[in-house]
Amino acid sequence: MKKRLLYAVLLLVAVLHQDFWFWSDRTLVAGILPVGLVYHAVYTLVVALLMWLLAEHAWPSHLDPDSPPSTSKPDETRATANR
Repeated sequence: MKKRLLYAVLLLVAVLHQDFWFWSDRTLVAGILPVGLVYHAVYTLVVALLMWLLAEHAWPSHLDPDSPPSTSKPDETRATANR
């Protein structure tokens, strides 16, 4: 459930990246920064937090060398075919 929620938020963030609503807005934040630039600065922080959450909660355990071995074995035919 947690992974699905994170993936849904990822899709929402991807849609929010298309900030067409600020293209013609000439508003300045703090008198110097265009509102679109501030939006992208905040967006970048949100994306960094989301990527951290994805790495913490949705990272496949079989790719982490420090995790305990899982009960399911990866497909060994691929590993032997590449040798």
